[in-house]
Amino acid sequence: MKKNIAVILGDGIGPEVTQQSIRVLDAIAEKFEHEFIYTNCLMGAVAIDATGNPLPDETIEICLNSDAILFGAIGHPKYDNDPTAKVRPEQALFKLRKALQLYANIRPIATYPSLHHLSPLKEKRLEEVDFVIYRELMGGIYFGEKKTNEDHTWATEECTYTSAEIERISHLAFKDAQKRRKKLTLIDKSNVLETSKLWRKIVKDIALQYPDVQVDFLYVDNAAMQIIINPKQFDVILTENLFGDILSQEACVISGSLGLLPSVSIGNSTALFEPIHGSYPQAAGKDIANPIGSILSAAMMLEYFGMKEEAKLVRSGVEWTIKNLFVTKDVDPINFYFTSTVGELITEYIHGRVSGDVNLENVELRKSTII
Repeated sequence: MKKNIAVILGDGIGPEVTQQSIRVLDAIAEKFEHEFIYTNCLMGAVAIDATGNPLPDETIEICLNSDAILFGAIGHPKYDNDPTAKVRPEQALFKLRKALQLYANIRPIATYPSLHHLSPLKEKRLEEVDFVIYRELMGGIYFGEKKTNEDHTWATEECTYTSAEIERISHLAFKDAQKRRKKLTLIDKSNVLETSKLWRKIVKDIALQYPDVQVDFLYVDNAAMQIIINPKQFDVILTENLFGDILSQEACVISGSLGLLPSVSIGNSTALFEPIHGSYPQAAGKDIANPIGSILSAAMMLEYFGMKEEAKLVRSGVEWTIKNLFVTKDVDPINFYFTSTVGELITEYIHGRVSGDVNLENVELRKSTII
């Protein structure tokens, strides 16, 4: 199978982790006789430096004509520390979501038994945690009209949703719930907000089309608490833009490291795959960033292409490295392995060259000789 993939390396650690994903994808292509054609695009601080624009039109055009997008991260301290900057890397994200109509962000949350000690939660609360968050990306307060007065003593943002915006992501979430444990939780604030009342009404109506899915409802403040005290109760979480932004970040710390988790944003024409972490500029160029979130995002891309066996093999390779504690500095600050070493080990696993114990001395030298 032949697929065209737009690659946005971005800023900070984005290029390092994304290169490991490409390495893994190349191993999959070789093993399963696929062809992945990569086209590099500029976005973020590097795009501003090169063109003055955080998201050049050429990047949008390449993305629109690709089968999928592999994205690293964007952001740079010289913009983060300058509140007066009129052009910022983050502006590119909203522009790209709008251009590609990326209306649903899907973020799976899972834990690994060998890393339970890293989570802020007690181990007994981490057992069997496996849920996914569906966050609406194109509506809500982030995209509403914004106003402020001249002396900046008053400001407002408009929060707006249409039935069509709610329906399209709701159907995605319900269909996924049917493939999983058949439970969907809508998180809203319908006791206060009119937009939440609309969400609840529409989801109740749609639920009639999926009688095999159990549906329950939680107010967002209660949901924030429940994710901490009993995360394994959730299967598929569905929510609006702002709530999804906050809750997905909260849920991500359950695994023990932001570097472990992937995501995908689904659009009308294509999909964008990215790790959930930021650009982490302090680690850039040091070969210490965690590539697992990016590699698992590549696995989600393979699944999106219909390559289920290939995706399963990548996930199996990730689980093998984590089980054997071949992890980066964010997971183990003392006995850690390099970004490139983790990527190489997973490619070795994909090629079937993992047949026994690993020569630890060689691994520490960035070689993954298997004995």
